[in-house]
Formats: sequence, structure tokens, C-alpha cells
Amino acid sequence: MVRINRLTDGKNTVPIKTRKKVIPVYNPQLETFLVVADSGSFSKAAEALYISPNAVIKQMNSLETNLGIILFERTHRGLLLTEAGKSFYRDSKYIIQYAKDSIIRAQNAWQKEGAVIRIGTSPMTPAQILVELWPKIHALCPEMKFNLVPFENTPENAREILKNLGQNIDMVAGIFDDRLLEYRQCDGLELCRAPLCCAVSLSNPLAEKDMLEPDDLHGQNLMILERGQMEQMDILRDDLARRHPQIHIVNFDFYSTETFNQCENGSDILVAVANWQNVHPLLKIIPVNWNHAIPFGLLHSSEPSPAVRACIEAVVRVYNLEHQMT
Repeated sequence: MVRINRLTDGKNTVPIKTRKKVIPVYNPQLETFLVVADSGSFSKAAEALYISPNAVIKQMNSLETNLGIILFERTHRGLLLTEAGKSFYRDSKYIIQYAKDSIIRAQNAWQKEGAVIRIGTSPMTPAQILVELWPKIHALCPEMKFNLVPFENTPENAREILKNLGQNIDMVAGIFDDRLLEYRQCDGLELCRAPLCCAVSLSNPLAEKDMLEPDDLHGQNLMILERGQMEQMDILRDDLARRHPQIHIVNFDFYSTETFNQCENGSDILVAVANWQNVHPLLKIIPVNWNHAIPFGLLHSSEPSPAVRACIEAVVRVYNLEHQMT
């Protein structure tokens, strides 16, 4: 179940379920060797490892060739370890356990040194908000570090990154709502409500205005995210259809650089937020005199790591302190 954690309503508790995955730092053939030795049979080892007997035999032949020794004596009663095999069996168990222990020691040392939070950044997911908060976050968590990870904002990347937050990228800043979080299988921390604005080409006469009225959009093509992706976009669409049918709604399926290029190259106007002011140098994002806004904040895994959880809590504390001061 996904949820939006809001700074202002006390719902900023994120459950943590730490997932530890041990990555082998040794030849995985060692584990196959131990299973074969314990079972005394290639076929039984294959069943235990869920691979084919032929694959097991190839691994053991390769291991023996690389080591230059014979590990097994093939008999009609099954496989028996040679003296060299018995020695290698004992050492293999030690090597595997030592390697696993070394990973745990390294992870513990890394946590003591301080965690690196990987922030995904693209034109539509600017990291500026975290950059601005960094001095105050660092004051609360001096061991924490940020690493910006640029990515191309394509539908495929968005799907994979948001679904797998916590693997290569820990956080992404952007617009979202419950519907998007449900679809993308992640969670979000709402920092503010971003008013929905309009992006217009600098060559459009409307670019001379600092504030638009809905009536200014009459007769214009207004690009709105297609129905079903974000609730606030659907509310805006329905409101305009009811109160301003003179506006021509144009559907598109994803915010990308190409979407902004289409807006600049043609005469269409794009629904946007002020945070995207620097996405395209030939577009101007202008506020509109209507009551429509969308959550803006940090998207993160529904099972954040302790480091990400600490970062979220630091952001919450910074925002709460600023709210108290104002």
C-alpha cells in the first residue's frame, strides 16, 4: 500500500523493513562444489541448486581445470572427495564464511562513516530543492552525503527508476499524487503544493504577461497529461471543460524534454509547475489565476534504508523548523 507522507498533517512516519542482500565476492563455483561434495552426486546437487546436472558437471570440470587438481573420485558408488578435495572443502567453507563476514564488516564501517544518498536528477526531477536544504540537513546529519545521479527522463526510465528506488537511485524530487504512487509502486514525502501553471513559448503574446487568467486561454490548445495518471490533472481538466469549454484540451502521455519542445515549436500551451522554469530556455512558466495545485516532494522506496529514512526525517525537521520560524 502506498501513501503520501505530508509534513503538515503528522503522517510522516515511514515503516522500515531492512533488506540485506549478500553479494558473493568469491567464485560461486565454490558453493556448487560444497553442495556436490555434501550430496555425493551431480544429479542430487543439481536438484538442490535448481540447475541441470550438465551445468553442475561443467562447473566442477572448470573448477578442477582452473585449480589444476582433481577434487572428486568418480566411482560406481558416487562421488568421493580426493585428499586434495577434502582440503579444499574445508578451506572453501572458510573462504565463503570469511567473505560474507567481510561484507558485514564493510557495511558496518560504511554506516559509521556516513551514508551516501543517491538523488536522481533530470530536467523534470530537479534536485535543486535538496541542494538548497543541504546546509541545514548537514547540520543535523553531518555524516550524510549526497550524490547526484543524472538520468534521461523517458517513460521506460521513469518506470524502472521509481519501481526500483533504493537500488541505484534513492530519491527523486518531483510532482506526484496517490494515484501515481500506486502506479509506480513507491512512496512520497510531500514538501509543498505546487500551483499548476502554464508554460508558453517566448514568441507567444501571452509570454508578456506575469499572470494569466483562464479567459486568456480561450481558443488556445492546452496540453494536459492524459486522464487517469494524476488526479489533480483530471480535476483541472474537468473544471476547464465545465467552466471554460472554449479551451481546446490536447492530451499527452508523459512529461519529457520532447513535450517541452513540442510546446515551444508549436503554438500549444503546456500545464506545468514553477519548479520546471529552467527546463527549456525558450519557454516561460506563468502562474494562472485558478485554484489548482499538485503535491511536490521526494519520491522514495516504500521500504527505505536506514540512511534514506534518516534523510527523510532530517528534511521533515528542517521544514518544521522553517515553518515554526515563519
